[in-house]
Amino acid sequence: MATQAPSAEGSQVTGTGAGGEGEGVRRRDFLNVAAVSFAGVGAVAAVAPLVVQMAPPADVLALSTTEVDISKIQPGQAIKTSWRKQPVFIRNLTPAEIQQANATPLGELRDPQSLADRTKPGRQNWLVTLGVCTHLGCVPLGVGEGENRGPYGGYFCPCHGSAYDTAGRIRTGPAPLNLAVPEYAFKSPTVVQIG
Repeated sequence: MATQAPSAEGSQVTGTGAGGEGEGVRRRDFLNVAAVSFAGVGAVAAVAPLVVQMAPPADVLALSTTEVDISKIQPGQAIKTSWRKQPVFIRNLTPAEIQQANATPLGELRDPQSLADRTKPGRQNWLVTLGVCTHLGCVPLGVGEGENRGPYGGYFCPCHGSAYDTAGRIRTGPAPLNLAVPEYAFKSPTVVQIG
């Protein structure tokens, strides 16, 4: 290995590589690479806490899904539960309610959806909807015993008179859309997971 005298730009070491060519590695190049690497590590260390603080907190992650035991809900009954701090209605429709919902011509509906569009295949008797009126965000009645279910037997929002049928579809009143159906899946015959 041959060594040359330092030049004005810094030390230069020359030698022969595996290919037999002489390659010069200057000390300044090494310092530049080291400085850029150190700056990159510092930037990542400075940005990492900012990225971590943008992640959802643990309480929000815990509320991202909710499992509900539906084994005690009899046909014709409904319960109200909570998911992401919003009310959710879970209703076990009777055969008569299913027949009534299926008999409604879609042309009569403001937001045309069949009951099959709003329920899972093979589980047409289970209706899961957000319990939030699509007009101004009120919580409609129709879950507890003796509550006013409105003229269509579903849900009724007393604030402005929006009436929903047994499938949660808007029939009368100012609400523009049906009650929203959240993402849900049956984890077992008696447990539904929302979210």
